[in-house]
Amino acid sequence: MLNVPNKTESRGLAPTLVLALGTFAVGTDAFVVAGFLPDLAASLEVTEGAAGQSVTVFAVAYALSSPVLATVAARVPRRALLVTALVVLGLANLGSALAPSFPVLVVSRVLAAAGAAAYTPGAGAVAAVLVRPELRARALAVVVGGLTVATALGVPLGDLAGERLGWRYALGAVAVACLAVAAGVYAIMPVLPGAPRVPLRARLEVLRRPAVTAILPLTVLGMAGSYTVYAYSVPALRAVGVEGTAGMLFLYGLGAVLGNLAAGYATDRWGAHRVLPVAYLVMAVSLGLLGWMAAAGPAGGPAVGAAAGVAAGPAVGTVALVGVLVLAWGASSWCQTPPQQHRLIAAAPGEAPLVVSLNSSAIYAGIGAGTLLGGLTLPSGAALTYATGAALAAAALLFALATRSAGGAPE
Repeated sequence: MLNVPNKTESRGLAPTLVLALGTFAVGTDAFVVAGFLPDLAASLEVTEGAAGQSVTVFAVAYALSSPVLATVAARVPRRALLVTALVVLGLANLGSALAPSFPVLVVSRVLAAAGAAAYTPGAGAVAAVLVRPELRARALAVVVGGLTVATALGVPLGDLAGERLGWRYALGAVAVACLAVAAGVYAIMPVLPGAPRVPLRARLEVLRRPAVTAILPLTVLGMAGSYTVYAYSVPALRAVGVEGTAGMLFLYGLGAVLGNLAAGYATDRWGAHRVLPVAYLVMAVSLGLLGWMAAAGPAGGPAVGAAAGVAAGPAVGTVALVGVLVLAWGASSWCQTPPQQHRLIAAAPGEAPLVVSLNSSAIYAGIGAGTLLGGLTLPSGAALTYATGAALAAAALLFALATRSAGGAPE
């Protein structure tokens, strides 16, 4: 546990806003590739499926390095840790922007993942001690909110930058943002000591608890379902008749923000065991309908316009229906996190920071697995990619129902 001088206890939420800018940069970096994937693939002379594996590499590297870095860097003063992590993230993005070949890009993405994996859990821990006790929950929400806001604003802005200036400039902009936030964190954060070092084996002891091992696989499965398609949004949306992706990516991100907020409220009111099945049902239906539209034809077919119920014509109806489904898809993707964290903390209340960190690793493991499956199915058509995501969401629904009692849910 961090020890903080008493004077920092009187701080309000202002310092956490700077930390949230860091998680915003991390979230933008993690997902921005989706907006300019075809251009990146063409520039580096690889297929779109292969280019999407850069997202897989980032996600898997994050998932594996997060607990290791938390152990190795435990004693490092917090300001030094956060600033160093953001500098590494910024330089890695600069390397990605200048990458002459796909293998160099992959190496830079691994380095970026290490910076992100060191920053995000550290920012959450620091936020909890920078504010008065009664503001700690809101401080954590602010920091985590940077990730969801990135899907609403950072990724679409990166997409626009990629369209107007090229993907290299978009990644360069992310690099500049990371370095600017690093300077802000250095300027505003007090000097905070590190925490006592806990061996990695001791950290992972919590995985022996049956309730924890029943909950974490659902995070992997649910995120895999959502991110089977996300990294390939441009070709996937093209398959349902949408060419401009920035607006749709904004709707996905807006859904992510709203879903995250609504899930927190709904979990407190009705319980995680009721919220999660609804989320996976919405995900399965939205991805399934998008798959049906992709199978119907490049523009969705005449049936799609009729299904949308929009009188302005099939094209407008198609775009309207896709927008609604993408919004629902985004909401279902990120409303998983609050109830899953709630279940894990209930299952292991004495190791709350650790199980939340493990859930973060599970999120990125799911993103990596989903992106890998998406890359494998995309050559056979976007309809199959959508269908794979819908099938994983349906599997997550069944898993959630089967493990509903884990984490203290009523039978």
